[in-house]
Amino acid sequence: MNAPLVSVAYVSTATQPFDDASLSDLLAQSRRSNHEHDLTGMLLYRRGRFFQVLEGPKDAVDELMAKIGADERHTDVRILLEERLDERRFEEWTMGFEPIGIPSTPLPEGFRDTFDDLESDDDDASIRAVRELTVWFRARTSTES
Repeated sequence: MNAPLVSVAYVSTATQPFDDASLSDLLAQSRRSNHEHDLTGMLLYRRGRFFQVLEGPKDAVDELMAKIGADERHTDVRILLEERLDERRFEEWTMGFEPIGIPSTPLPEGFRDTFDDLESDDDDASIRAVRELTVWFRARTSTES
């Protein structure tokens, strides 16, 4: 019998800014490790903040979350949503990634400029925001392939 699948979405703050080279190194390391531990997911980075969704066997996800919580590159790690999955949402990505640049033109209505809405005191609002971001990421990357 296969181990139950879980998904964890979290946000954290980088202790130091990540430039393109640092992000590339982090992604290469994450993708290797995730492949070895049967983990998949997505990572967004903007203005010193990370938003990540990890999915896989519960033990592997729990182990990685413990490592992330102890990683000196992160602070303020906050789990937004943890849920059991019937099937993976990011099966094709050991770690999908999207750098979110800072727009140079006026922001369109409803544009998410930060991850602040993910950390609302309203749990239902946070869960909706997490789900919107994961749907956006999956739709965006599938159209660019």
